[in-house]
Amino acid sequence: MTQDTIFALATPPGRGAIAVLRLSGPSVAPTLTALGAGGLKPRLASVRELNHDGVAIDQALVLRFVGPHSYTGEDAAELHLHGGRAVVEAASRALIALGLRPAEPGEFTRRAFQNGRMDLAQAEAVADLIDAETAAQARQALGQLDGRLSETYAGFRRDLLKALALVEAEIDFPDEEVPDNLARTAGPVLEQLARDLHRAVEDGARGERVRDGYRIVLIGETNAGKSSLFNALIQREAAIVTPIAGTTRDVLDAELVIGGYAVTLSDTAGLRDSDDPVEAEGVRRARARAEGADLRLWVRAPGDVEGVAADYVRSGDLIVANKSDLASADIRSQGWDQIAVSSHTGAGLGELHDWIAARLERDLSGADFPAITRERHRLRLSEALSDVKVGLRALEVSPEMAGDDLRRAARALSRVTGEIGVEEVLGEVFSTFCIGK
Repeated sequence: MTQDTIFALATPPGRGAIAVLRLSGPSVAPTLTALGAGGLKPRLASVRELNHDGVAIDQALVLRFVGPHSYTGEDAAELHLHGGRAVVEAASRALIALGLRPAEPGEFTRRAFQNGRMDLAQAEAVADLIDAETAAQARQALGQLDGRLSETYAGFRRDLLKALALVEAEIDFPDEEVPDNLARTAGPVLEQLARDLHRAVEDGARGERVRDGYRIVLIGETNAGKSSLFNALIQREAAIVTPIAGTTRDVLDAELVIGGYAVTLSDTAGLRDSDDPVEAEGVRRARARAEGADLRLWVRAPGDVEGVAADYVRSGDLIVANKSDLASADIRSQGWDQIAVSSHTGAGLGELHDWIAARLERDLSGADFPAITRERHRLRLSEALSDVKVGLRALEVSPEMAGDDLRRAARALSRVTGEIGVEEVLGEVFSTFCIGK
């Protein structure tokens, strides 16, 4: 089926020095000719006077790409226009008049996937790279775009198919000269694969945290100075600070970058029992946020009793002994690391920042880069792991049953990279892209 020829603005909308319109599809060459930019050599930038129906549009830099040697795998072009809104609108009207249509979100990259220019995991990396706001996010997305994550998944699938071939051989050739119990020789391969899949699934949170942000939550009793510390760490007055206990009633989030990693820092209500329904709801939200955090900073002021916050601290969390300018609060006997700070004077904040940066590097850098970056990957790998485990048990009973399980596992792995595509999955993936990509 012949596809439409599409176009989209590939640069941010609004006034600027340059605006780039991307074109892709079978009608690119005649469209360029109609605009006065015919006969261009592929991949050679040329200046052309663009016009339509005798009306000048712009003096533009035009590049032409011949499929399959283009981003989408189709004939494609780029119109580098002056960045005024009137110029872009005139060029867009001309393209529509020539039969092109505006692209849907992610349609260029979807066509690249459908034409074999990249697999689905690499296509997702394009979106991640566009959205990257930290060095770690960009590094992870580039590794995935380069195919390293896909190579890992392909390795899992190769091992699975090797085991499946042994099982299928015993099923299909029971009367031929094949070794006895051939299917059972697949056991060691499947056992190692199960271990590899388990490590990948367990490590999945690392990649998702790099992509979505590492969650750090301030917890503690009322008036421990959580909001003051929150403001000091994000370097702006975001949280209201008063001497009145229970001032913070809700969770307040701020995005920041520490050590090259994206962090979501949350200020929460003081943890205490309250008859005030509004404060009680704030405490409930604080407890829920503490439960789901990657790291909790237990903020304690001099004279604080241990309180209910102790119930939410986990191994590896940090005690922040706040208000060190007023009195010392040495509570190392509790068994947690401790850093003394003063939100008022700034003492200890540098040490706290360095401690958090080191923790982020330890938790998120990882030796087995790149890690799983999306829940979709983790779910498919979990399905494959479950099927492999079931197949291992079935090997002891029936090669036929094991074969069914292993084929399901292979399908789950194939869906990660799009070798087996489900239309609803593709729609979900590419709908998150920006227009023009």
